[in-house]
Amino acid sequence: MNQLTLKLPRRSPRLFLLLAAAAWLLLYQLLLPAARAVVALLPVDPASHLGGAIEFFLYDTPKVLLLLTGIVFVMGMVNSYFTPERTRALLAGRSEGVANVLAAGLGIVTPFCSCSAVPLFIGFVQAGVPLGVTFSFLISAPMVNEVALTLLFGLFGWKIALLYLGLGLAVAIVAGWVIGRLKLENHLEDWVREMPRVQAHAGIDAMSLADRVQAGFASVREIVGKVWPYILGGIAIGALIHGYVPEDFMASFMGKDAWWSVPLAVLVGIPMYTNAAGVIPIVQALLAKGAALGTVLAFMMSVIALSLPEMIILRKVLKVRLIVTFAGVVGAGILMVGYVFNGVL
Repeated sequence: MNQLTLKLPRRSPRLFLLLAAAAWLLLYQLLLPAARAVVALLPVDPASHLGGAIEFFLYDTPKVLLLLTGIVFVMGMVNSYFTPERTRALLAGRSEGVANVLAAGLGIVTPFCSCSAVPLFIGFVQAGVPLGVTFSFLISAPMVNEVALTLLFGLFGWKIALLYLGLGLAVAIVAGWVIGRLKLENHLEDWVREMPRVQAHAGIDAMSLADRVQAGFASVREIVGKVWPYILGGIAIGALIHGYVPEDFMASFMGKDAWWSVPLAVLVGIPMYTNAAGVIPIVQALLAKGAALGTVLAFMMSVIALSLPEMIILRKVLKVRLIVTFAGVVGAGILMVGYVFNGVL
């Protein structure tokens, strides 16, 4: 039986995908009843602070991991169409404006994070991709990725996920366009500017459906295997906030009435070392405790798009002035997002 299960993805990939989807949906439906059943067996009052925190952790941990595994597997198959070489070929030679929009859109479906920033940046520069277009991609890829959108959809619904998608794309497109208009190519490190240019080619795609299924498995092993500690940490923090932090306390410094809440949220988010999978459970708990949506979105965007580790990595290819300009432009866009949605919603 185990050998049949292992061979099924290659022999009958369509049947495997159908069975896997059915099993995923069944497990997802059982999560909440299972979490409540476990809490009921424990020597704690389910209505107490501790009971609420435990139920939050027991429900959200498998839920987030299940959502993440499912979407990473699907996007691993999709990403097999968008190799770095194909991405560079799609962006090379295009004019700014349209190229910024295309670059931000490609960032959604490409499996690149801040750890890939330097090799991607070098490849884009060598392929002749304009600097502003490159930044539109580098902002969008970690911030508006499939992990963030799927978890937002699963935890908050399609409206919040769509809102975040629109905001993230707007920040990536506008920030990249502004950086392109500033003509800061001289603030690349000298060795980057002196690299020989190469012709970007899309190449021939000969992958079968079975190969793409294997690519999905590889993405799950790589991405889920890398981010699960952040998920557990984020859910543990979210559980503590959910169970013990009073609503009035959270609303007092992350609510709409505190004008300084948005810049404070951005400043708090920058030094954090996590990703969408780790920060979204914290976002869920903050919103449940009365934090304003705009403030929380600003916090989340700063954690993902302006993290200090990414700035340190980018210092290898960018001079300080360009890094400061990048952080300032993106930060201004995130602040605007926070204030606008605190004022509208």
